[in-house]
Amino acid sequence: MMSNIDHGLSFIDIMVFAIYVLIIIGVGLWVSRDKKGVEKSTEDYFLAGKSLPWWAVGASLIAANISAEQFIGMSGSGYSIGLAIASYEWMSALTLIIVGKYFLPIFIDKGIYTIPEFVEKRFNKRLKTILAVFWIALYIFVNLTSVLYLGGLALETILGIPLMYAIIGLAVFALVYSIYGGLSAVVWTDVIQVFFLVLGGFMTTYIAVGFIGGSDGWFSGLSKMVAAAPDHFEMILDQSNPQFMNLPGIAVLIGGLWVANLYYWGFNQYIIQRTLAAKSVPEAQKGIVFAAFLKMIVPFLVVLPGIAAYVITSSPELMASLSDMAMTNVPSAAHADKAYPWLTQFLPVGVKGIVFAALAAAIVSSLASMLNSTATIFTMDIYKEYIAPDSGDHKLVNVGRLTAIVALIIACFIAPMLGGIGQAFQYIQEYTGLVSPGILAVFLLGLFWKKTTSKGAITGVLASIPFALFLKFMPLSMPFMDQMLYTLLFTMTVIAFTSLSTSKHDDHPRGISLTSEMFVTDKGFNIASYGIMIILAVLYTLFW
Repeated sequence: MMSNIDHGLSFIDIMVFAIYVLIIIGVGLWVSRDKKGVEKSTEDYFLAGKSLPWWAVGASLIAANISAEQFIGMSGSGYSIGLAIASYEWMSALTLIIVGKYFLPIFIDKGIYTIPEFVEKRFNKRLKTILAVFWIALYIFVNLTSVLYLGGLALETILGIPLMYAIIGLAVFALVYSIYGGLSAVVWTDVIQVFFLVLGGFMTTYIAVGFIGGSDGWFSGLSKMVAAAPDHFEMILDQSNPQFMNLPGIAVLIGGLWVANLYYWGFNQYIIQRTLAAKSVPEAQKGIVFAAFLKMIVPFLVVLPGIAAYVITSSPELMASLSDMAMTNVPSAAHADKAYPWLTQFLPVGVKGIVFAALAAAIVSSLASMLNSTATIFTMDIYKEYIAPDSGDHKLVNVGRLTAIVALIIACFIAPMLGGIGQAFQYIQEYTGLVSPGILAVFLLGLFWKKTTSKGAITGVLASIPFALFLKFMPLSMPFMDQMLYTLLFTMTVIAFTSLSTSKHDDHPRGISLTSEMFVTDKGFNIASYGIMIILAVLYTLFW
């Protein structure tokens, strides 16, 4: 029974976790080693030598994506909102198919290292630099800091470790195995991390739902959850729902969520970098469709535990069966992000070690990915471009390593300041959403409309942020997803108008020539894509 489990980790749990740490560090250092007499090139360090097979690409995409933001933040949103938050995951599966078919072939055809590098090839150096600086700031001050904070919060809740020590411990762990080997070390350890992620998430879900079912079994527990909190199993919220402003009904499927997903999966350096490192376009596309299948199971690993925590804490009978120790750090509406760490207190000996390893895997794999991408953008788009253009590969690789260390130190200082932000997952989405529509508009028109000019792109992206801030802070009572959609449409209009009024040519000289052959996908990709769309239709029909 959950009530008989003690707080903290037992010796067996610590041993399980220690074995996980040794495996990750061992594999990371093994794949990081230099071949005899051969130094790492920038392609080796930043793009893993462009040698990744599809299954490594897919696993690494998920490991980079699934972080404390999901395990802690999305479980917290599951506690507060329910299954509706799963739209972020399930719509991502569909987004990945679009990215794999229509965006990826263009990027790989251009032979780029970074997304800002693509911006220079399509537009100009000035816009590339603006976006490179923006992304470095976003990764350090939003992504790295939020992952460190949420990860530290989990360790503080589970083990009672002071927040700052927990943050430093996670940072050191991520650095130890990733800093020397670059993307190769990150990706190959990600394959192992995904195993722990899925296993740990499944075990937490199974035990939490089973506890609610009691002697009647797991499926009875699921039925009791639906009966106890029917509003937590609605995918499409109506306006009477207090969480409508976060997930505005049908607009989730046809509006602003597309902005968030297309930006994140299509033009986010620490995500797309894995696909750029694939052996070939078909191999990258197979990896993307594999990631899409994995994405569809994520809500069952991270959202269901949050709902289970809500049902348990809302039931006097279930709460009465818990030990006194379990009454500490209880999640609430104001502290929803404690849901997942709180549940881990009740796992059996041994299982808790695996789940703790899964949490650590989620955190450090994302940290490593963000560090590698921050280093890649700074080294290739700022340092090589403006500071030392004649630097050789050895110098650039060392600059990348130093960049990652400095970025992590800054994030460690800022992370503890994020306390008290409520639903962290929603917070991150909302504030990233102030800038993502403008970036997405630039890329969509730059990719698919030849008349898009550099002046139009710069004007549009600079105009998008004040427009987004206007929508956010005016008393319009508008869900932030709707704000994102309107900002995207506004920015695209500004870019189009500026491009047409300033260009003397029918087409921009750097416009991309697209052919139908670029978007041909093999039979396996097509069948898998149709399968994903059918599964999504079934899921939304069941939980509408």
